[in-house]
Amino acid sequence: MAPDADAGKAGGHRSDPFAPLTSELMPVGDGHEIHLETVGRADGIPAVYLHGGPGSGCQPDHRRLFDPERFHAVLFDQRGAGRSRPKGRRDDNTLAHLIADMELIREKFRFQRWMIVGGSWGATLALAYAQTHPDRVSGIVLRATFLGTRQELESAFLDALPRLHPALSEDFLGVLPGAERERPLDAYFRRILDSDPAVHGPAARAWGDTERVLSEHTSSRVRLDFNSLNSPRALPSTPFMEAHYFLNDCFMRPGQLLDGAGRLEGIPGIIVQGRYDLLCPPATSHALAAAWQGCDVRIIEGAGHSLYDPGVRDAVMKAIADLASIIKR
Repeated sequence: MAPDADAGKAGGHRSDPFAPLTSELMPVGDGHEIHLETVGRADGIPAVYLHGGPGSGCQPDHRRLFDPERFHAVLFDQRGAGRSRPKGRRDDNTLAHLIADMELIREKFRFQRWMIVGGSWGATLALAYAQTHPDRVSGIVLRATFLGTRQELESAFLDALPRLHPALSEDFLGVLPGAERERPLDAYFRRILDSDPAVHGPAARAWGDTERVLSEHTSSRVRLDFNSLNSPRALPSTPFMEAHYFLNDCFMRPGQLLDGAGRLEGIPGIIVQGRYDLLCPPATSHALAAAWQGCDVRIIEGAGHSLYDPGVRDAVMKAIADLASIIKR
């Protein structure tokens, strides 16, 4: 895609200040092209937004997290996700590849340093990038800290799920044959990555529906619909990329991000944390902040994991604005 005609103009000169300054597919090697767009003003504070999943992609509303009069923000769909191509491709798709792609983007826009903003899996990538290139990071805003460990996944799906949603937990295990229920996470990942649609289809739908319930503080559906697991409708894409990353421990050694938190010293950070987040609980953010001097945790009462739980989105926007003021000083 060619850049928009108004590329390079300040946000105030466009009828929609949140319309992209540029939008394009950027080749990053290995046959991958990533979709990226910029928003704000060309002379604004450099920033990058990292979406969750892995595998979900950026949404138009994510542009609105950044004040267009203050920022020059980049939003991109990670390899195989969103509008990037080839969609869903998992070859040459690891954490190291994503970090390298971020460096290509930073160099493309000639940013010396930039603010990193990410939530959930986006927080994982933000921390991994910042620990690899601390001199390139001006500040970090996280929403819902995920450190990419098997322990966190087991805590969510094998501890919080049966304690708080016991019927849904039974449904979740019921999708699997009895022999596979002793290690259900590995069973789900293997099934989702199986080439047979009769195997991966129901597993991907069940995983996605269960994860959605865990991500919402108040969910309208709290059971799996077994009649829909073999539906002919299009499958969700995120479970496939999640299975690829999670089966490979997110391509990190155990405890890597918490062990490396000392490399963040001197980088200001704010973590926005829902009090009742079942996927990324407050204890994880607290542990990270304890190891990262200069990090502030802001608890949002009455909220869970989702960016759109009450108070979370506003708190993320305020954190971005507050950090921008620190950076400018």
